[in-house]
Amino acid sequence: MMVPLALLVLGGLAAALAPRVLARADWPTREPVLALLVWQCVVAAVLLCCALAMALSAAGAWEAVRGHVFAPAPRGVMEAYALTGCGAWAAPLAVALASGAVWTAAMLTREIRTTRARRRRRADLLVRAPLLPGEERGGERLVVLEGERAEAWLLRGGAAPRLVITTAALRRLKGSQLDAVLAHEQGHARARHDWLLHVSSALARGFPQVPVFAAFRDQMHHLVELAADDSASRRFGRLTTALALVELNEDRGVFGPCPAGVSGLPDRVDRLLAPAPRLTALQRLRLTATAALVPVVPVLVTFVPGLSALGG
Repeated sequence: MMVPLALLVLGGLAAALAPRVLARADWPTREPVLALLVWQCVVAAVLLCCALAMALSAAGAWEAVRGHVFAPAPRGVMEAYALTGCGAWAAPLAVALASGAVWTAAMLTREIRTTRARRRRRADLLVRAPLLPGEERGGERLVVLEGERAEAWLLRGGAAPRLVITTAALRRLKGSQLDAVLAHEQGHARARHDWLLHVSSALARGFPQVPVFAAFRDQMHHLVELAADDSASRRFGRLTTALALVELNEDRGVFGPCPAGVSGLPDRVDRLLAPAPRLTALQRLRLTATAALVPVVPVLVTFVPGLSALGG
């Protein structure tokens, strides 16, 4: 019955070490899409450790659960886990982990409901926004709003997301800069970055005392912007994308001696204007393979006693 404890230790090590290792590395800003994958694999491994530990500890505490967990297993596998006689500590552990799972689901549900309410309020803009010349109803639309502040965002909902932009932003953006802004927001939509932000925010709010979830949220907000910047720059160039960022945010004081407002924008502009060399294809392949193996480790730890019993 040491497997649940081993899983918890493994999850704790991953939660403690992975953020430190990734914070010291210089490649995430060069490969934001790959960094997003690595972070997701790390968090998935931590959650998987907790879920598997919950299942095994519940099986050790209650015979009814044990029968369901090991129902498809061959004879002799259940004995290899030594589940009997551990109810004194297995039951409280299972209840604590189950409570964490319920709380996680509740936080995610709350995040989704809040986002849907915000989208419904913003969707009212489409009712008041007339079709521009050349637009077709139901197609991809550019919604223009009167506003003295340069702003642009993607409005989800309906058949297709629409780019909402203020008249102040239209006056500032020149040439292909507007296309770069649209490509940036479309990059968010294609990669479904909103779901990453929802999950990371739900975990960070639900478990503020767990540093890995706070780091996950912060890095998701940072890396999705870098990935969208790269998506726009591949189509319209790094200089055009950087100038679009500057034009949209110059009035917010983020490029002065004491930056305020949108965090990380000067670094994003510098990154576009002076890009660091990308990793080689072999390096990206190695990191991808390593990241994919991280969630597999808890599964292997869980099945070691059962596989040993079958092999014996």
